[in-house]
Amino acid sequence: MKFNDLGLEPGLLSAVADRGYDTPTPIQVEAIPPVLAGRDLLGGAQTGTGKTAAFVLPLLQILRAAAGRAPRVLILAPTRELAAQILESIRTYGVRKNLRALVIFGGVGEQPQIDKLRSGCDILVATPGRLLDLANRGFVDFSQVKHLVLDEADRMLDMGFIHDIKRIIKLLPAQRQNLMFSATYTPDIRVLASRILKNPVQVEVTPPNSTVDRVVQRAFRVAKDDKRHLLVHLFQNGANGEGRWHQALVFTRTKHGANRLSEQLERAGIRSAAIHGNKSQAARTRALADFKAGKLTALVATEVASRGLDIRELPQVVNYDMPHVPEDYVHRIGRTARAGNDGHAVSLVSEDETSLLRDIERTMRQAVPFAPTPAFARTVHAEPVQRMEHASPARRAAKPTRHFRPRRAS
Repeated sequence: MKFNDLGLEPGLLSAVADRGYDTPTPIQVEAIPPVLAGRDLLGGAQTGTGKTAAFVLPLLQILRAAAGRAPRVLILAPTRELAAQILESIRTYGVRKNLRALVIFGGVGEQPQIDKLRSGCDILVATPGRLLDLANRGFVDFSQVKHLVLDEADRMLDMGFIHDIKRIIKLLPAQRQNLMFSATYTPDIRVLASRILKNPVQVEVTPPNSTVDRVVQRAFRVAKDDKRHLLVHLFQNGANGEGRWHQALVFTRTKHGANRLSEQLERAGIRSAAIHGNKSQAARTRALADFKAGKLTALVATEVASRGLDIRELPQVVNYDMPHVPEDYVHRIGRTARAGNDGHAVSLVSEDETSLLRDIERTMRQAVPFAPTPAFARTVHAEPVQRMEHASPARRAAKPTRHFRPRRAS
């Protein structure tokens, strides 16, 4: 099947072709026709399979052209990165349409967002927290919303947005089309779907919690204190003789751990930046842009990046720390092998994390094989050296040079 078999108009087909796509993914094949027909839909597909285009393309066609000031489509997403990615897709596929799209999320100043809302938009993409805050203060007009999309619904529930979502839904017109997309199905997701969706078409193109077939998964046993040394070795030599890694997304469990590992990689000569919830939105956007542009070799992230990062041809994902929630592993490694490309996922497993790996394997119903841990050197990059690099020239010149003198025998 080709895109022109799905009932899409010529302008959208041209935009899709401009992106280099001619064959739709399974979720797009199953979802686009019922969305065009106005049906509610519950869509389940693993990450990296084209869920965004599955709802963006038909909604762009339904809207046709700009009208009024109040949004007619509301798309809710769990993270700033995913919201920004959805907006980018809307602008890319809607390049030949006269439609106005706007994204609002927290972490940045609200006044520019308020000004844009006042100017009007047809499609509003938002994270629940900032949207509800602005709506409660009267800055958002929901009266014309005819289409609601909940993207990555399971992640929104995991992040505690369920109450915000319920409050937002109460503010919407009762008559509307509802679309819910989720990479995993849980009992909570099905309960939420039963409350929101009306006689939905259910599309599930892959087994629950499955991973992309093109991801080659492997694990290495390593002591916790040796993880950073092994990671440096992998960047410099590869995991299986494939040579130096040129780009890898590395996941840690904590924000502090992400900052520390990024600094350690920098000291080892590996261009790196950290991205997590404590970083400003400007810093997160800059780090992601530099990574996509190839200016960074490593992007070290917490769970904030396991959803919503669309990096084409990303070759490597590394689980530096194993996640406590098995589904998070699925979403992490789904950042690679996107859009039909191949990818690799490497997990560094310390002794206390073996039970976490077993939980992941049970959830996926497949094993993650252990590979022989390569020999690596314990390289030491001392902090004082790093601090001196940032000292002023005058201070470095003033610092006395100490020469080693052997101790005299007594």
